[in-house]
Amino acid sequence: MIDQPVRLGFVVAEFNRDLTYMMEMEAEEHARFLGAAIRDRLYVPGVYDMPLAIRKLLKKSDIDAVITIGCVIEGATDHDQIVVQHAARKIIDLSLEFDKPVALGISGPGMTRLEATERVEYGKRAVESAVKMVRRLAE
Repeated sequence: MIDQPVRLGFVVAEFNRDLTYMMEMEAEEHARFLGAAIRDRLYVPGVYDMPLAIRKLLKKSDIDAVITIGCVIEGATDHDQIVVQHAARKIIDLSLEFDKPVALGISGPGMTRLEATERVEYGKRAVESAVKMVRRLAE
C-alpha cells in the first residue's frame, strides 16, 4: 500500500465558493505534489451537508481517505458555531466507522471574510494530514 499513490476523495462545499474554490485548487495542487490521486469529488451546498457525501465516498474501495473543503464565516448569530461543531463531530464519527482518515479542511467558525481569505491553505493542510495518516496506518 505504501508504494501506491494514496487515493483521495474530495467533498467540497459550494457555500462561499469564491473561497472554497481557492482552497480546492491548493489542495489539488498539493495532492499532485505528494503523488496522491484524486479519485472522486463531490460538491455539496454547505459544510452542514458534508456527512452524507463523505459516507458515500468512504464506502468506495478505491478511496483511502476523504478531504473536506469548506469555509464557515461568522454571521450575526451563532449559526456558524453550530454548523462547524456538528459537522466536525460527524466527520470524526465517519472516519472511525469506516476506518479511513477524513481530513478537516474547513476554516471557521468565528472568522471574518478577510480571515477566511488568509486561511485558504486549510485544504492543502487537509491533504497533507490525510496522506500522512494513510501512509502511517499502512505501516
